Amino acid sequence: MSAPELIRIVSRDSPMALAQVERVRAELAALHPGIRTEVVPVKTTGDKWLGDLSLVDGKGAFTKEVDAALLAGEADLAVHCVKDIPADRPLPAGTVFAAFLKRDDIRDALIHPGGLTLDELPAGTRIGTSSVRRVAQLAAAHPHLECVPFRGNANRRLAKMAAGEADALLLAVSGLERIGREDVISEVLSPEVMIPPIGAGILALQCREGDAALIDAVSGLGHPATHREATAERMLLHVLQGHCNSPVAGYARTERNGELSLRAAVFTPDGKTILNAHEWAGRLDPATLGTAVAVALLRQGARELIDGIAH
Repeated sequence: MSAPELIRIVSRDSPMALAQVERVRAELAALHPGIRTEVVPVKTTGDKWLGDLSLVDGKGAFTKEVDAALLAGEADLAVHCVKDIPADRPLPAGTVFAAFLKRDDIRDALIHPGGLTLDELPAGTRIGTSSVRRVAQLAAAHPHLECVPFRGNANRRLAKMAAGEADALLLAVSGLERIGREDVISEVLSPEVMIPPIGAGILALQCREGDAALIDAVSGLGHPATHREATAERMLLHVLQGHCNSPVAGYARTERNGELSLRAAVFTPDGKTILNAHEWAGRLDPATLGTAVAVALLRQGARELIDGIAH
């Protein structure tokens, strides 16, 4: 089975998405110097729409057009942030994940022009974020702070803050690193202080399931520990049937000895109720670990919390 000569990579056309594609191209070039790559940029519903995501197909708003290009044969490979891929429904028929790249930083960063930390922010500070996960956790631990809805890519959010629409921002460390803007970070929040979204910091490569030569060529970019973590986290979200408005957070972690654990939480949007679960895989495979943690949360009432939120 000969490797393809050209791989057409479809991506959202945002600066961050294109930076992610460049990482994939660089890793592919190192692994297979003979393969050429080209980028097929698309604008997604999620990029065009700056309102509430639940009104435009939720998380799928960032993946639908990318999936369509893949299925129509206009591109061969898609690069996705795992956190943007819906887990309450399967991948589009005819497509598979060929690889999960080595995980980047999963943490959130506080951006405050005065360099304050989260604990130092005075009452009434306006934090720009539209993430229900962040809003719920801020409401629980820092109820004196005010969240203002903020959408758009990281550069756009930084510009809106500079224009006075918010006093501070919460953004993903990995995203800021990808666009070379780590300089704006005032504080990196530990995963215990701000639990990350499911799939944080993971890039997935998706292709058509019949493209055996392509799958073979790109599977070498996969990172085994990241694959296990992504599998556990996505199964958790699948069993919970979490949607884009669900304040579900969690992360799997591979210890140095190879042990896998999964911590997850489900919140009410006001942060007044927090359900927590944390388990070690032991002899369980990653998907079973994800199921076990989801069941622990469901026993505490997660189903009612998730179904009680419009989406």
